[in-house]
Amino acid sequence: MNPRNTASGSIKLLDSKEVARRPLKCFLYSVISDDNNINKHSDQLSLARDMGFDIPPYEKVVTGLEGVKDYIKYWDTNRHNLPFEIDGIVVKVNSIEYQKKLGFTSKFPRWAISFKFKAENLATKLKSISFNVGRTGAITPVANLVPVLISGSTIKRASLHSYDQMNKLSLRLNDTVFVEKGGEIIPKITGIDSNNRGIEGDKIDFPSNCPECKTELIKLESEANFFCPNTNNCRPQAIGRIQHFVSRKAMNIDGLGDETIKLLYDKGYLADISDIYNLDYDAISKIDGHAKKSVENLKKGIEESKSKSFQKLLYGLGIRYVGESASKTILKQIKSIDELIALDLESLSSIDEIGNKTAASIVSFFEDNENLNLIESLKLSGLNFTNSDFNNSSTLSNLTFVISGVFENLSREKMKNLIEENGGRISSSISSRTNYLVAGKNVGPSKFSKANELGVQVINEVSLIDLIS
Repeated sequence: MNPRNTASGSIKLLDSKEVARRPLKCFLYSVISDDNNINKHSDQLSLARDMGFDIPPYEKVVTGLEGVKDYIKYWDTNRHNLPFEIDGIVVKVNSIEYQKKLGFTSKFPRWAISFKFKAENLATKLKSISFNVGRTGAITPVANLVPVLISGSTIKRASLHSYDQMNKLSLRLNDTVFVEKGGEIIPKITGIDSNNRGIEGDKIDFPSNCPECKTELIKLESEANFFCPNTNNCRPQAIGRIQHFVSRKAMNIDGLGDETIKLLYDKGYLADISDIYNLDYDAISKIDGHAKKSVENLKKGIEESKSKSFQKLLYGLGIRYVGESASKTILKQIKSIDELIALDLESLSSIDEIGNKTAASIVSFFEDNENLNLIESLKLSGLNFTNSDFNNSSTLSNLTFVISGVFENLSREKMKNLIEENGGRISSSISSRTNYLVAGKNVGPSKFSKANELGVQVINEVSLIDLIS
């Protein structure tokens, strides 16, 4: 139906000859290079083009915001003449030095931003609203629509995201609603045709009880949604927690896909996370579709997960607001699960990047006896609840470092880890709060100049080791 689906479907084909027959092209928009002589993003693209890579010939270096606006305006009109589909423009800072200073968030570069063109917006009828229960107990309203073709795919459902969002729309059965695909991907309702509304008496209300387990829902003032508090016995929540625990960024257990987990839960073999390590493999081998080989692979995947790091295990527990980044941050300060359980709200809130909401969620999680029993059961199964990378050294505590150049003995990543393990902080740019510039060969001239200007001490890798020692 659309190029995106064609490309992803082709790549997933098992027959490589069939894939080779399909005219797929890969276009590159970014290049990573250690060549300090290349100081502009546009030069990196030119180099890659000269090397034979497919770089679309549409990039343009402009000066000032007006140049950006003119470029966007031009392509808003002319994008339909391109030999491929686009849904927007990416604006990037051209200077590599500025890119390094701006750095990244945990997921995205601070030196690039996208401008999305207005998505195709079509009208259709609202048939009903379903209420889905997520892993955390959040109730998400989903609109069921009369199918409509938008940007190459047929849309039948669109998330309404939360109670607050649904409440603002005040939807009725048979309302005519406007639908678009956010970023050309995610369907969403953007409004209601006020001239084509359903009957006023058919207004759709948010449920007061969980649609799955019938427990009365709760809503916190700080939240946009209602939640089911029946954490351990509500089917979608229980299944969702197990699915999260075995996911790739957590324990990464092969053989436990989403559908397998649902099947084992419904048959009574898998009620919570701890049951993963006490499965009856003989009984599972008798289930249709679970032959001896697949059960052996499942057993192997579960055994291998016991050696996974504490960070992956902590993330896999699914504590609300403790994602991949937060779990790494916490483990810089603690060496075991028992130490984490013992921390109070104030101690947790004092950890850098851990706010009051996350701290309160952690405290609440460990106040629940069922969660404590889960931890004990997982300990008995041999899982790793200690932080082998924990370094109690605070030699570099309250010191901020900037790293620049190429080093003989340590890679930049190892040097960064060494500083953080000993209590130091890493910054991407020199400021009055920087304590040390760790300089190697080909140190950035602007960083070196700024360090001298602000009186920041410049040291080499040997001096860094001496400082830690």
